[in-house]
Amino acid sequence: MPLGLALDSFPMQVLLGLYLGVLTGIVPALVCFAFGFSFKYVTGLTIPGLGVVVLGVAIAGINGGLMAFNDPTILQSSNSVAVVTGLVIVLMLCFYAHAQGDKLGTNLPKHFSFKRLRERTLSKDVVDFVGGMGQVRVPVVGAVADMEGYPPLPADLREEIAGVDWTFPADLPLDELERRFEDRLRSEFDVADADVQIDAQARATVIVAPPLSGVSKRVPQGKRAVSLTAVIPTGVARGDDVTLTTSAGSCTGTVVAAKSGAKTEEKKEAGDTPPVATDGGATESPAAKSTAPVTTGGEGRITVATDRASAETLLDATEGAVVVTARGTRREFELLSLLRRTGNRMRRLTVRADGPLDATTIGEANVREVYGVAVLAVRHDGSWTVAPRGDTAVTGGDDCFVVGPREKLNAFAEAVA
Repeated sequence: MPLGLALDSFPMQVLLGLYLGVLTGIVPALVCFAFGFSFKYVTGLTIPGLGVVVLGVAIAGINGGLMAFNDPTILQSSNSVAVVTGLVIVLMLCFYAHAQGDKLGTNLPKHFSFKRLRERTLSKDVVDFVGGMGQVRVPVVGAVADMEGYPPLPADLREEIAGVDWTFPADLPLDELERRFEDRLRSEFDVADADVQIDAQARATVIVAPPLSGVSKRVPQGKRAVSLTAVIPTGVARGDDVTLTTSAGSCTGTVVAAKSGAKTEEKKEAGDTPPVATDGGATESPAAKSTAPVTTGGEGRITVATDRASAETLLDATEGAVVVTARGTRREFELLSLLRRTGNRMRRLTVRADGPLDATTIGEANVREVYGVAVLAVRHDGSWTVAPRGDTAVTGGDDCFVVGPREKLNAFAEAVA
C-alpha cells in the first residue's frame, strides 16, 4: 500500500495527532502550571477553567503556527483528525498541569526558614488528635543500652525504663521531643545521664547511665538524713514537708524516701495487692505504675532531711508519728492553666546572636506590639529578671520565657531564636 494512503488512514491520523499534541502541548502545560501555582500561592484563588483553555490554546496556536510554517501540509483538510486530536491532547495537558500547580500552591507553606528546613518532624500517621490538640505516644523500642563510661544499669531499672510509653505534644520537632524525653528520664528515674533518639514513627531508642547516688543526692546542703520507724499516712511522696512526733521530741523535715505497708504476707492472705517498692523508696500498687510513687499507709520506715539538732533528736527516738504539713496552693500551676484556657502558651527561648533582640532592650525591640507576645522573664548575665521592664537589656545567648498564642510564639521563635 502506498505511503500516502497509510498516512491518510484514521489510525495514523490519531497517532499523528497524539504526536503533535504532546509536541506542541509541553510549553503550554508548563506555562499553565506556573500560572496556576503562582496565582494560588499569592492570592489563594484558583484560575478559572476558561482562562486555562484560552491560555493553553493561545500558546499552542503559536507553536502550531511555527510548525505549519515549516510544514504547510499539517493544516490541510486531510489532516483534520490529527489537528483535532492534537488540540484535545494540548487541553488535557494544560488542565492537568494547572491542577498540579494549584495543588502545590495550596500545600506549600508560605512561611518557612532554613532553620525549619533542618528540623526533623514526626510522621502524620502517628499523631492522635485529642480535644483538637495533636498528641503522640513515644514508646521505648529495643533494649535500653548502657552509656559508655558508666556502670551498667540495674536489671529492674532497665526493665522499668523499657516499659515507658509517654505522651508529648505532636507539634514539636524531633530534637525538642528528644530533649523532653531525656529530661523526664532524669527527673522520674534519677539517672545520671540519658541519650534518646526518636525517629519519624515516634519510636525512642534510649541510652541511659545509672544513678550515681541514692539518698545523698536528695539531701540538701547542710542537712542530715535520718530514718525512723513510724505510722506513715497514705499518699506521702518524696519532697513532702512533715512533722515527726517522737518520745525524744518533735522536729520537722522533708521526706527523702518512705516505705509503708511492710506486712505483705498478711495482705496476700487477705487477698489485697501488696505494695511494690519504687526507686524512691515509696510504694505503689502495680495498677498505678504510671502515677507518682506514694505510700500506701500504715507502719513503715521514713527518711527525712533535717538540720543537725533535729537529726540528733531523731537518733535517740525509736518510733514516732508522722504529720504532713500543708504547702498551700501552687499558684504557678493555676497561672499556667489560666493561660492555656485563654489560648496562650508559654515557651522558653534562647536569643540568637545578631538577631533582632541581640544587643537591645525589650522596650527598644517593641516585643509586644511587633510580635504579639509578652516576655515574662529574662536571664541576662547569669541572673533571672521576672516581669522585666522595657529597659531590660537582652543579648545573644540570653534565655527568656515568652507567653502568647501558638502561631505568634512560632513566628517569634523563628525571628529571634
